Amino acid sequence: MSESISIRDRIGQALGRWLERDRPQFEPRAALDPDTLVRTLRRGDVLLVEGRAKISTAIKYLTQSTWSHAALYVGDMLPGQGPHMLVEATLQDGVHAVPLSRYARANIRICRAVGLSEAESEAVARYMIDRIGYEYDLRNIIDLARYLFPTPPVPVRFRRRMLALGSGDPTRAICSSLVAQAFQSVRYPILPDIRRSRAHGSDYSRREIFHIRHHSLFVPRDFDLSPYFEIVKPSIRNGFDHGLIEWAVQSEAKNLG
Repeated sequence: MSESISIRDRIGQALGRWLERDRPQFEPRAALDPDTLVRTLRRGDVLLVEGRAKISTAIKYLTQSTWSHAALYVGDMLPGQGPHMLVEATLQDGVHAVPLSRYARANIRICRAVGLSEAESEAVARYMIDRIGYEYDLRNIIDLARYLFPTPPVPVRFRRRMLALGSGDPTRAICSSLVAQAFQSVRYPILPDIRRSRAHGSDYSRREIFHIRHHSLFVPRDFDLSPYFEIVKPSIRNGFDHGLIEWAVQSEAKNLG
């Protein structure tokens, strides 16, 4: 039994290395100035990334979204590892810390939970830090890989289920699932199911009850779509004046074209 598990893991790791290779033709459309980004980020912010690896193609297809990866900003909570750190889960390295500079040339989006106290933001970050060293869940990595080949006509309503990779092993994690669990640990909603309930035998009331969804169903774009997360754009947050833009004159623009 252990031998078959070992073979499966070796196959998954080899496939993971191939899936995480960057596409050389990828170019960022709106990479942010690092200094501006650092001034804007707060502990507990979710960083969504438009990945440039092969696996990103499959995730983007299944989620119908630009965003294929999610990480959490923990700032300086990791002594000796720099002042601007993220915690993320990747195929090859599992749950680990990386400097913010890793995504200096990536298309990113900052999503900020609204109304969290400083203590709650620290608790969310601590949840991620405490799981550094966990493995990435490779259970259905082959299923992901097959979406890189002639794209199967999977109905949109079924695609999210294709990413519910949870193996049931608490020491394994998926990027967006782990971030979702971190916020659920402080009872913060992401995209809760909102249902009406019958109270005390009366007619259906208008009261809405938040049902926390299972973390394995969360994907990176859910933080973008959530009504409880603010989209933070550093270029606007730090002051933007369109009148200061130096536009190319028409002749120069034609030459550039």
